[in-house]
Amino acid sequence: MGLPQRLILTLLSIYLYSATVVNTQQEFKIQSVELIIEPRNDVTAGTNVTLRCHATVSTSTGKGLIREYTILKNDKIVYTKTIGSSEDFVYQLHNARVFSTGLYQCKLDIQGDTKLSKAQRLNVQGLSQPVLHLNTNVVNEGEEVQATCIAPGEIGSFIFFFFDNDEQISRVEGLSNQAKTTFRLSGADIHKIHCSYKIRTAEDTFPSTKSNNVTVSVKELSITPELKIFPDSTIYEGDHLNISCSAKNVHSSSEGYKLFLSQGTKLLRTGNSTINHNMVAVPKASEALTFDCRVVVRNVEKYSEKKISVVELFSVPSLTMSPTEVFQGQIMTLTCNSDGFASQRINREDLEYTLYPSKNLPSSGKPGVFNVKALQNDFNYTCSAEAKGIKKDSKTLMIRPKVHVSALKISIEDKVILKKSFTILCQSNGSLPINYTLFKDNVQVGTKVIREQNRQAVFMDVINEPGERQYRCEAKNSLHSNKTGSSQHLSVNVIVPLSQMTLAVIPSSLKISEGKELNFICSVNGTGPVTFKWYRTGSVVPLQTNTTTETYSNLEIKPVSKNDSDEYYCEASNGANKVRSENVNVQVFMAPWKKGLIVVACLLLLLLLVLLLVASMLNIKSKRVKVDRAEVSVWSKRKPETESDDEISEVSNEPNVEYTEVVHARSTDPARVPLRKGTDTVYSELQNSPNGAADPPDYGSVEYAELNREQFEISQYDPQVHSYQDLPEPVD
Repeated sequence: MGLPQRLILTLLSIYLYSATVVNTQQEFKIQSVELIIEPRNDVTAGTNVTLRCHATVSTSTGKGLIREYTILKNDKIVYTKTIGSSEDFVYQLHNARVFSTGLYQCKLDIQGDTKLSKAQRLNVQGLSQPVLHLNTNVVNEGEEVQATCIAPGEIGSFIFFFFDNDEQISRVEGLSNQAKTTFRLSGADIHKIHCSYKIRTAEDTFPSTKSNNVTVSVKELSITPELKIFPDSTIYEGDHLNISCSAKNVHSSSEGYKLFLSQGTKLLRTGNSTINHNMVAVPKASEALTFDCRVVVRNVEKYSEKKISVVELFSVPSLTMSPTEVFQGQIMTLTCNSDGFASQRINREDLEYTLYPSKNLPSSGKPGVFNVKALQNDFNYTCSAEAKGIKKDSKTLMIRPKVHVSALKISIEDKVILKKSFTILCQSNGSLPINYTLFKDNVQVGTKVIREQNRQAVFMDVINEPGERQYRCEAKNSLHSNKTGSSQHLSVNVIVPLSQMTLAVIPSSLKISEGKELNFICSVNGTGPVTFKWYRTGSVVPLQTNTTTETYSNLEIKPVSKNDSDEYYCEASNGANKVRSENVNVQVFMAPWKKGLIVVACLLLLLLLVLLLVASMLNIKSKRVKVDRAEVSVWSKRKPETESDDEISEVSNEPNVEYTEVVHARSTDPARVPLRKGTDTVYSELQNSPNGAADPPDYGSVEYAELNREQFEISQYDPQVHSYQDLPEPVD
């Protein structure tokens, strides 16, 4: 490296270092980044396209910053560049191609701060026409041809296609704008070869137009296959065939050829020279035998084909049964027979028939006829016919023995009500179809045919007269079957709807005394069993429920009480309908003995009230005190003097009592009041406390009143007569 170059590098380093120092000292803000496609977003192929990245950056010093621009296409980096100026960054797409189509963005990075522009789409339309070159224009069949297809000026991911008369013969993929391939042409003719290509982008695939046509002349090979079959006249089944396959006009240029002999899709032999094959002629159903001799040279195939018809020696046997329907254990006849045979070669007696399986088969004496007993389950038979060493098998005959009708049952689904339709069901086991016939009293009612498993025969009938009816079912597997099954007889009792309901009461009078017995008898017209229910009006719970075969029933209440007074009714049902009686109002009165008892009780109560009233009046009269006197005397009892021990003992058991005597003066009018002895005296007893002081009484004062009915005279009153000498004199 020379001195000038070193000097330049040194100065550039100093400049970049200084710029870096300056950048670290100033602040900035990336305001916006915009990508502009020039001249426009949609251009044709070959146009020069400019991607302009314009950024707006604000700085604190106004000095330049180191900026790193990145161009992205479909989110992948296309180009990156660092500049130190604020000018727009420009990226050139010279001679733009379809591969340049996509979404472009511009990213700006300043000291780690980045901003991305909005995406802009560039559409480049039009691909250049491909150019085809071949290494030769004249070839022999099977020789290789080398072709080159070029997409001038195009870039990207390519898929090239090569065509022979519009039929694709090769495909090549790659990143180069040209592709080479080799191929062989067969068939002596003029071939027109052309090519085309497609460019794949991330979003789509763009096809080109066709290239120029190049004509190739192909010369036919002289080698040809030869196929021979012996005999070549009428061929019968079982004849031996001799088949040969070879190649003619073989030259030195035909080295490496190979022969293939086939019958239809079956390859019989292969070889490098003449092929011989021997076989027995076997006819193919409705088709002739096809043989193919094919020679292959350098991927060129030539073939010769022949078809021969083989006359069938005898037809494929068929196996049939008689009768066509059999039941388990029934003897049937199986017949194995070939309808046609070649009378020029064999007689009918030459055919031998065999039945499989052939265990314990009784002989019928006729060729191909076998007597077989039907098994309990399904079973299969086949037969074979053989003549001149040729054996043919029939198709398999599947025999499904039928099951006779058994376990025939009859039932009724609904209740049988007079003059209403009801359902009768018949069902049995056995093979379908099953024919059912219904009889009523040995008279046929109808027939049904059941063709599905687990289905019942459904009959409808109506009985218009009361009484018992007999039903039965008959069934057989088909109308022509000679075995018929019959069910047991089903007895049907007709239910007559209930009517004319009556409700009777015993006793007949609806007024009854307590303690008596009350009976309700409810009766209807119809057939049983009948369920009777008894109700009191207003209640949904029956008093009694009774089911009986009779057409009447009763409800007994004993003994009745006053609470049994109410309205009663009954309901009856027998499965056909329900009827209700009218309401019966029952009134229960009180028993006579209760009435007498109440009268006696009332009289006794009245007498008691009278006595209580009299006693009350007497009590009130005794308490009433008439004060007619003008003077009232009051005595206070003194403390008792010393008495004998006996008296003290008697006194100690009683509390200290003070007595006050009030003497009421009576009128001395002899004309009004008769003269009586004695006085009327009222005593008030006051109980003293044990300490001698008078305490207030706990329950008030107890007043003793002694009333003397004898009239006394005031002039004859003597205080001493009452033995109260120690009491003080009465004070007015």
